[in-house]
Amino acid sequence: MTSVLIIGLGQYGKYVAKHMEQLHCEVMVVDTNEAAIDEIRPYVTNALIGDGTNEAVLRSLGVNNFDVCIVAIGNSFQSSLQATYLLKELGARQVVSLATNDIQMEFLLRNGADEVVHPEKQMAIRVATKYASETILDFIQLDNNYSIYEMKVPKEWFGKTLAQIDIRKKFGVNILTLKRNDEVFIPSADTCFMVDDIAFVIGEQKSVYKCFKI
Repeated sequence: MTSVLIIGLGQYGKYVAKHMEQLHCEVMVVDTNEAAIDEIRPYVTNALIGDGTNEAVLRSLGVNNFDVCIVAIGNSFQSSLQATYLLKELGARQVVSLATNDIQMEFLLRNGADEVVHPEKQMAIRVATKYASETILDFIQLDNNYSIYEMKVPKEWFGKTLAQIDIRKKFGVNILTLKRNDEVFIPSADTCFMVDDIAFVIGEQKSVYKCFKI
């Protein structure tokens, strides 16, 4: 069972805490706000009123015993930076920190964060990509190069097999799964595309856009 320490109970911290508990993780949260702690207590394994930027408090928690430590302090970048630095200094295995802009991301990475999440930017990119074309139904960015796209199958593919369109060789794009009606399955080389098929594909943006003529 994954053990998680979450510092900060803004909206982001609460969402992460509740969802990770639902995923059967052991979740401990820390915040200075007593009301926030009381609200979240029924939904997590442990909840502590305390200052996540205080070295003594963090040391008492045994941060190196958690699989991941999440710094979800969104209202004070100085506090977020301090908590991130202290967690790493005290031997935290993995530190994930919340940022609200690119500059914060850079400073957090330089000061101990193993990963930085920027929810507003990531959601903005997802929404922009999703609604930029009628072909794209959804989008998940994996890194700066590769993403997974949920795409409407082009009309010119109808009646052709995966082997015939051969998009892996032509464009470097791979089809992970197909959705047909309510069924999701992994296509084989002789799978024939049909009207209203939805393809989940992975590839570089420029390759996917070229493949689907966006």
